Amino acid sequence: MKAFFERLVQYRNPSFRFDESLTMGEILYFSFAQFAAFLRGAKLLFRFRNPKRMMAGKGVRFSFLSRITWGKYFKPGDFVYISGAGKSGVCIGNNVGIGAFSRLIVATSLNNIGEFITIGNNAGIGEFAYLGGAGGLTIGDDCIIGQYFSCHPENHFFNDPCELIRLQGVSRKGITIGKNCWIGSKVTILDGVNVGDGCVIAAGAVVNKSFPPDSVIGGIPARLLKRRGKKTLFELMELERELMQA
Repeated sequence: MKAFFERLVQYRNPSFRFDESLTMGEILYFSFAQFAAFLRGAKLLFRFRNPKRMMAGKGVRFSFLSRITWGKYFKPGDFVYISGAGKSGVCIGNNVGIGAFSRLIVATSLNNIGEFITIGNNAGIGEFAYLGGAGGLTIGDDCIIGQYFSCHPENHFFNDPCELIRLQGVSRKGITIGKNCWIGSKVTILDGVNVGDGCVIAAGAVVNKSFPPDSVIGGIPARLLKRRGKKTLFELMELERELMQA
């Protein structure tokens, strides 16, 4: 029976294997929870949308559903909220997981709606994420992202001290995160940032500028720590200096 349930999960994740330490009772509990999530996803049929085998957590909510698309095996966790109120809405790829209590919001106001949020295939995002799409947000395929991740593709103007900041308008450049990135927990990415393919961002970093592919990034504000698989003499000297100062 363990092999049977394992094969069912492998339709979504071909590399999945149950840990040998799990008991049959624990596997049954997991399997029934997944079946319940499948039934919750199937409720979208009553809103005339194809769930595409969605595995929805408890309390998942959608606003402006006509502007939201998703691929096969989408897995929004408990109490995820997705609002598609934007020029191009929200587009989610195949086999994407969004952690519990996360929010994907393209626009917070209908008088100046935002652009879009696009998440590629096989991406996984941890709990309590906040993804804004005002200036456009793209997350590439195969990214793995920790808890409390936030993206803010919008900035407020504040140059006039005689005017309320909230009335001075905003700038929007957008955020792009490449494919195959690993982003640690509590990372914040600000407007105008492009993160290249294969980057690693350390937990707690605040990223306010762009980085090339295969960068290892950390700090507040974030800086280049090294390049994946590439260590020049200069990079080794810089890393040694940082370790001595730590």
